[in-house]
Amino acid sequence: MSGEHPLLSSPDSPSKPLVPPSSLAERLEQLCLDESSSSSVLDGIDDGQGESLLAREYTAVPDCGVKPGKQFFPVERECRPQFPLEYPTRHKKRQVSWGTMELHSINSNPASHDVPQAPSRVLEKANKSQGSHHKGIQFEDNLLHEDNPRLIYIDDPKKTNDKYEFTGNEIRTSKYTLITFLPKNVFIQFHRVAYLYFLAIAVLNQLPPLAVFGRTVSLFPLLFVLCVTAIKDGYEDWRRHRSDRNENNRESLILQSGQFQPKKWKNIQVGEVLKIRADDTIPCDIVLLGTSDPSGIAYIQTMNLDGESNLKTRYARQETSSAVVSAVADGCAIMGIIRCEQPNRNIYEFTANMEFNGHRFPLTQSNIVLRGCQLKNTEWIIGVVVYAGQETKAMLNSAASPSKRSKLEGYMNRETLWLSIFLFVMCSVVAAGMGTWLIRHKYQVDTLPYYRKRFFTNWGKLNGKTYKYYGIPMEIFFSFLSSVIVFQIMIPIALYISIELVRLGQSYFMIEDRHMFDCSSGSRFQCRSLNINEDLGQIRYIFSDKTGTLTENKMAFRRASIYGRDYGSRVLVADQLQEENNTGEGLARKRWKLKSEVAVDYELMELLHKDLSEDERIAAHEFFLTLAACNTVVPIVSTSTSSSCAKGDVDSIDYQGESPDEQALVTAASGYRYTLFERTSGHIAIDVNGEKLRLDVLGLHEFDSVRKRMSVVIRFPNNTIKVLVKGADTSMLSILANDSERDDELRHSTQSHLSEYSSHGLRTLVIAARDLTNEELEQWQSMYEDASTSLTDRSLKLRQTAALIESNLKLLGATAIEDRLQDGVPEAIESLRQAGIKVWVLTGDKQETAISIGVSCKLLTADMQQIIINGTSEAECRNLLVNAMEKYGVQSSNKRNQSSKCKSNAASDYLELRDDAKTSNVPKWHEAKEEGKISAPLALIIDGNSLVYILEKDLQSELFDLATSCSVVVCCRVAPLQKAGIVDLIKTRTDDMTLAIGDGANDVSMIQMADVGVGICGQEGRQAVMASDFAMGQFRFLKRLLLVHGHWNYQRIGYLILYNFYRNAVFVLMLFWYILSTAFSTTSALTDWSSVFYSLIYTSIPTIIVGVLDKDLSHKTLLQYPKLYGAGHRQEAYNPNLFWITMLDTLWQSLVLFYVPQFTYKESTIDIWSMGSLWTIAVVILVNVHLAMDIHRWVFITHIAVWGSIIITYACVVILDSIPVYPNYWTFYHLACSPTYWITILLIIVVALLPRFVYKVVHHIFWPSDIQIAREGEILSRKHKHLGSEKDEDSG
Repeated sequence: MSGEHPLLSSPDSPSKPLVPPSSLAERLEQLCLDESSSSSVLDGIDDGQGESLLAREYTAVPDCGVKPGKQFFPVERECRPQFPLEYPTRHKKRQVSWGTMELHSINSNPASHDVPQAPSRVLEKANKSQGSHHKGIQFEDNLLHEDNPRLIYIDDPKKTNDKYEFTGNEIRTSKYTLITFLPKNVFIQFHRVAYLYFLAIAVLNQLPPLAVFGRTVSLFPLLFVLCVTAIKDGYEDWRRHRSDRNENNRESLILQSGQFQPKKWKNIQVGEVLKIRADDTIPCDIVLLGTSDPSGIAYIQTMNLDGESNLKTRYARQETSSAVVSAVADGCAIMGIIRCEQPNRNIYEFTANMEFNGHRFPLTQSNIVLRGCQLKNTEWIIGVVVYAGQETKAMLNSAASPSKRSKLEGYMNRETLWLSIFLFVMCSVVAAGMGTWLIRHKYQVDTLPYYRKRFFTNWGKLNGKTYKYYGIPMEIFFSFLSSVIVFQIMIPIALYISIELVRLGQSYFMIEDRHMFDCSSGSRFQCRSLNINEDLGQIRYIFSDKTGTLTENKMAFRRASIYGRDYGSRVLVADQLQEENNTGEGLARKRWKLKSEVAVDYELMELLHKDLSEDERIAAHEFFLTLAACNTVVPIVSTSTSSSCAKGDVDSIDYQGESPDEQALVTAASGYRYTLFERTSGHIAIDVNGEKLRLDVLGLHEFDSVRKRMSVVIRFPNNTIKVLVKGADTSMLSILANDSERDDELRHSTQSHLSEYSSHGLRTLVIAARDLTNEELEQWQSMYEDASTSLTDRSLKLRQTAALIESNLKLLGATAIEDRLQDGVPEAIESLRQAGIKVWVLTGDKQETAISIGVSCKLLTADMQQIIINGTSEAECRNLLVNAMEKYGVQSSNKRNQSSKCKSNAASDYLELRDDAKTSNVPKWHEAKEEGKISAPLALIIDGNSLVYILEKDLQSELFDLATSCSVVVCCRVAPLQKAGIVDLIKTRTDDMTLAIGDGANDVSMIQMADVGVGICGQEGRQAVMASDFAMGQFRFLKRLLLVHGHWNYQRIGYLILYNFYRNAVFVLMLFWYILSTAFSTTSALTDWSSVFYSLIYTSIPTIIVGVLDKDLSHKTLLQYPKLYGAGHRQEAYNPNLFWITMLDTLWQSLVLFYVPQFTYKESTIDIWSMGSLWTIAVVILVNVHLAMDIHRWVFITHIAVWGSIIITYACVVILDSIPVYPNYWTFYHLACSPTYWITILLIIVVALLPRFVYKVVHHIFWPSDIQIAREGEILSRKHKHLGSEKDEDSG
């Protein structure tokens, strides 16, 4: 933010001229005298960087030997001890993930407090997990070298684009064109290995020696799958094309020949000057040149970009605002040059310089408006295009989240490998059998029915003609390939389509679940990924953010510590207090009506408005001035006449800000009659108890996650200069003045109040200020200019500049803000813990605040033993971990068998929640536990500083052992990448499913690292939602998502996979037995179309319907008994044992299918095609009755699907048997007339399913599962209600 007078120069001069002043040369000359300083500052300067403006400034002192470079020079020698001068070298700088704090390895200094850095190992994994295209969260280093700036000539697009060839403003989000659609779509689809398998099968079937099926028929299954997917992809891409066309053909006003004329968005070029009117959407990234507001301020809404509805302020530089407006009005040309960074994904930073009318000044994020934003509360703005089309920040951030694969799909691939082995064995048996048969009958080949060499006929061209006989070795090889073709559906191609359709249906019902609709925000549940629905039923670890996830992120000012005294106990509503005071006053005063009520302390209110000059009164005054001034909040004022009070007008005021904390503090200040009612780029206006106070804003250092504080430089009407600072206690207490005993007492009392506030779960900030002398102001302004005009490491240099004035501060007090828990959070966490899910909280808040919130939400209970790890060195962290493990009997995992311990979790009992020894993924307890050494569950509380040493050193195993032995883990003061590191710690060392849930940009790394990512549609924008797999409005919905939909999805998909394996294997084995009985000839008794229709039509619909609609238990039962969720942990729906049992059952049913008809028709003269027709009908009825035995919830559509598929099969068989050209012509009509046919089918069904029925009954009686017991309870409950209603009717 800049003032009406420039921040970097005296009020007499509006900006810094290009000619370097002598003061800079003097400072450099003085700097040259200090050898140690120059050696550190000048290290690594390159001769080849003399092109930049900053480099040319430094050439003013050739005697010093300073070469042109991109180094940042300090102003005075005296300021060096206050902040580090040496910049991180290239190997020190780290790339960060989207939404994470900027991390640099800079020298430690009391005046510059850095947060702990995330471990490099975690960073590498976080980057790798997002792929090579930076999907969703990773962005490049946006700090460009000064020798490669992006030059934009204002209002000269021809010169701009001819020299640099920037991209146009046309965007394209579609994947395909008419030319590339077919090859590109087919290429993408064949990334599935199974499709390559079926393609190979189809190709083999085209060869004459291997043409088992008709050549056209063999292509049908693969073509069907490819076409269905291509149609879906084509429709989606057509919608993208339509959206792109509508977007590109929108119009905006472009300055051409001195007038603004409409131009389509797609034709806009970099360097052109645009005029945007109110409520219009910004077509590209533009730097503001002027606005309708004389002060150059504009209000924008970034909802389309990050989802935040709050208005944000952007500013046109004072140097350009009036000049551009005048030039446009007079029809004059606008000339200037912008040097900016190359296009990047970071929407929160912009680094550039502008040369305009002979002056050069910096441009920051507050001077740029991004594509997709909307102009609000501003009549018009004028700006120049700096990024267009695909290079805009919005388009660079439009990449999708990294794709994830479900755990069951991985298991399915394992079983598919087993089925491939079975297929190879069967084909080998057929080939070996055929070879044996041919060798045994090699002298009888001319007369054998299947292998004769010559036709036995005396007529026509076939007389004496020989078959294509290739010899025994080649016949064996061809037999093997022919067998592969015959048995091809052993690998179920229909399974892939079925799973996708089932997931789509499941997602529909999750989205339409009215119990997961958030009425307060109007947001419904979102399924942003369809690949991992079933993983929701196997979650073992939940990693949750606190602010905005467990809490509402709607802040309310509750307590204040001012000059060592605590306020907040005696509270009234501000409006009531103001009404009382106005009643007793004789003079009329304008009243401010706040949008929300504020509770104020009556004692503090009296102190503020006493005519006293004592220190406490002055401190309280400066305290609330800081709350009202040190922020970026925008006041929105609307005037209305009050009917209840005739003494004046009532101005309704609403505050819009990027941070809910800032809004709460400004609202609280207004409640105490320090009302911020006007903000421009150069000043703010505050109503102090009815008196208007206009303050000039000379500069602003915005809050960043490294400094953890914010400061503003203010000039008061009496020309006093003050710096007002607010920030976290960890960064503020160390930069306070300590000149007297009173300062120590004040610090001590404030710290005690901070501890008290934190223990109540309140968010705290420390408020401080100090006066600046004219010399200090000039120093700061000079340094600020050097830093803000730098194109390299600007943020680092600005932090160092801020450290110059953020020191020796006078402590004013502290604030306490309440962030209330969301509704239903304690109940949801308790249910999740009962379900055997461990909930870990990863937050950036203070330890005391996190612990208090943990107690409030029932995450931490009174009976838990708390283990607190707050280490400041590697040795201390190691000792704390080892001592805790020894004290509580946690045994270290053996590194050699640690992996095997972590991977085995199917056999453990997960229903005992607090007995951590029973979970498979935690280390074993010592025998001391049985002796009573540990009698309570454990809770681990660790801070981010300790995690720096633990995650980067060889302490990860100790942390893993201790953390997984605890019921609860709370990580405080953690950086975003540390959140991802904790998730990665569990993912890499266990086979358990992890879920991360958060609402802010700082949660993106964690969300994308976890197996399942859930975003909360909260107050911090939509970055978390856009990076997530699922999104919801409230944390409490997670209970229903996992315990109900997660359980259903897991059970359905698990059964769907097993059933598809069974359905295809029983059909293939039936063909295998037939081939063995026909001299290994690979002939088939079934028609080609029957084989194709079996998987695609006859049996596919029922599996999809059951996979979408079947429910083993009602949602009420699943919510009432959370322990039923443990079925997913124990892999009850899908595990290797179930697979092998299913295969054994499949083997038995295939034998029954083949040999029962053989037995019943052994004395008949039935032909082979009639047997094939019988087998087709029998196998379809068998697999559908098999499915019917396992259905838990019968609804009308389920009956239609199961029994309708049998009817459809009969209809298809009748149609196929009615076509004369087929060899099975009219066979069904002969069979259906015989009672033997119907009896045979009934016998097949009974005999084939009898073992399965007996197994289910015995298992249900003697070894019932939790689900079976709960289902019996549901049935008994329904019967009880039914009997009760009948008794009531009888009594009535």
